[in-house]
Amino acid sequence: MGVPRERDAGRGPGKLTRRAVRTTLAACTGFFVCLYGLDRPVAATYALFGVVSMAALSHIPGTGRQRAAVLVRTAPVVWVLVTAGSYLAVRTWSAVAGMLLIGFLLAYAAAAGPLAAGAAPGLQLLYILPCFPPYLPDTLGERLAGVTFGLALLVLVESCVWPEPRGPSYRQLTAEAADTAARCAAELVHRPYALSPEAARAAREAGEALRPLRVSEAERPAGPGLRDRALAHAGLAVRTLLGRLAALPAPPPGDPPQERGPEVLPAVARATTETAALLRGTGRTAEAAEALRRVREEAVAATADERYATAARGRRRAALLEVADAAVAFSTAARIVARGRRARTPPETEPGRFWYAGQRAPRLWWHRLAAHAGPRSVYFQNAVRISLALAAARTVAGLESLPHGFWAMLAVLSLTRTTASQTRATVRQALIGTLVGALATAGVLALVGGRTTVYAVALPVVMLVAFRVGPARGVGWSQGMFTLVVSFVFAQLAPVTWRLAEVRIVDVVVGSLIGIVFGLLAWPRGAQQELRRAVGLMLTRAAGAIEGATAAVAAGGPGTVPDDRPLQLALSLAESAFAQHQSEPGGGPGAARDWQAVMMTGHHVLWGSRRLRGRGGPALDPGEAAWLRDRAAGVAAALRRAAEGADPGPVAYGPYASAAGSGAPPGIAPPRFFAVLAWLDSLTTDIERMSASGA
Repeated sequence: MGVPRERDAGRGPGKLTRRAVRTTLAACTGFFVCLYGLDRPVAATYALFGVVSMAALSHIPGTGRQRAAVLVRTAPVVWVLVTAGSYLAVRTWSAVAGMLLIGFLLAYAAAAGPLAAGAAPGLQLLYILPCFPPYLPDTLGERLAGVTFGLALLVLVESCVWPEPRGPSYRQLTAEAADTAARCAAELVHRPYALSPEAARAAREAGEALRPLRVSEAERPAGPGLRDRALAHAGLAVRTLLGRLAALPAPPPGDPPQERGPEVLPAVARATTETAALLRGTGRTAEAAEALRRVREEAVAATADERYATAARGRRRAALLEVADAAVAFSTAARIVARGRRARTPPETEPGRFWYAGQRAPRLWWHRLAAHAGPRSVYFQNAVRISLALAAARTVAGLESLPHGFWAMLAVLSLTRTTASQTRATVRQALIGTLVGALATAGVLALVGGRTTVYAVALPVVMLVAFRVGPARGVGWSQGMFTLVVSFVFAQLAPVTWRLAEVRIVDVVVGSLIGIVFGLLAWPRGAQQELRRAVGLMLTRAAGAIEGATAAVAAGGPGTVPDDRPLQLALSLAESAFAQHQSEPGGGPGAARDWQAVMMTGHHVLWGSRRLRGRGGPALDPGEAAWLRDRAAGVAAALRRAAEGADPGPVAYGPYASAAGSGAPPGIAPPRFFAVLAWLDSLTTDIERMSASGA
């Protein structure tokens, strides 16, 4: 693990130093007040470990104030966990059963996004803490008072001590991207053949800024709630809008003024400007967005009434409709972000596109958790792995009567990783660090003996060094320094000898071995293999959706609502596997494959198939239908090659499409033909991007 920069843009102490000072200040204050001021050793223990759990073991992203807000929301959960642990700990079987169930639920909560995932390890520890002797449920009140006092101190210091400036939120970035899209649309009104190089570069940079990897974890709209879903949808829509504007085909020379472009593009510019203001909280109306919807529907009706169009004009009109559709989707999603459940989607919106609008939080949470309730979800895999390992550690600690068996479970919790190789490497470093720390602890305990004043004076210094040096130098340093910290804490609670260091080593070895065993048995390769499998399934289903939508348009008839739930689920699993993949070795920002390009392709297939199949119309003639089927087959074949792990390569076409190359067939065709063609063109661009990135 590299050493992070000590200073953040010259603003005082570095991030690790600030967090170490906050943690030490809250933990030591709670411990000393309860132990020496109130003579409540149980409350002192829970005050200290409450802070250590949520500040050191947890990895809640964001600024201090953002973390403080998360701590306030999790306080009721902490009370439930301490209560459950206190009553279930009396018997080994009930403690193990509780560990199995609660350990799974807390780990599985990572499906709710980075904030829940970051808080889960600390919450696990707060259930583990009362699971060991002394079994005194009658001290529950003191335990709850202590942990509440510790969390209150932590909230206070996180909010007030060296507060960090908050970076741009995803909502702000989305509004800035909307401003860029509005400028691009306005430029295309006066410069219809292509964006200027400066505008094209600005569009590309604005879209890239919305990639999740370029946004801090605390700002990513990854939660299951209504506004998070809508904000993620708005980000995808404005990225799509920027891409469509940059690739808009030029109008044919001498095209008459009744072309829809002069109406669509100004309406898009006005609507995106208005929507950007809505996201910033400076706008209240949606008049321009409503006007854009009317323009889009008029354009759809006009093209539906028109029987034929030339190739150049048909491509241009279809592309303009795609631009309008992306802008309408963006404005609708942004309205949900701004107004929550009060927002209403227009009646002409494609069925299922904004299914979450108006839904209450419990249903949205259930939808997210149910979608990942299976062995193909990395969230489910991680939850099974950690809950089984913790239950095994609790069983061994209970049956073998391990002294301080709490440390064995803490070792499982802090050292188990999502891949077996990473767990082995972590355990090796941790054992070396623990051994060195135990030797140092034994020497200190032998020299100092029972003089608690020495431990009290030294504890803040040792704790500050542990929480500052450990995260920077790696798990070995963390385990070694933490061994000193817990020894100095227990030395103030009860008389101890140098044998405490020996117990610490034994417990960490037991916990490490259990972590390695379950790391080898339960999905040892983590997200690396699951990501490829999930992406392969998603691309295969996307290929089928392309062929199905093309065939439906060619056959004609009334609009239908496609059953795209299998594709939605595959896309959700692929995105969650990709999110975990970033935290594993070789999966960071420097990874060779651009998995984000793959995910965007899946979203474009999903949105396009819904839009095309939702609009009815007459059947295409056999030649037009055959041409589109050939073109769709080429795109689908490229996606299936990518699904198998091969380079998708250039899109190959069948005999009808090959006769005209990448353009339209000779002559004229209905607008419905060009609507499918514009969609397939955009997917071809996505495939070229995937091929260039090696995805």
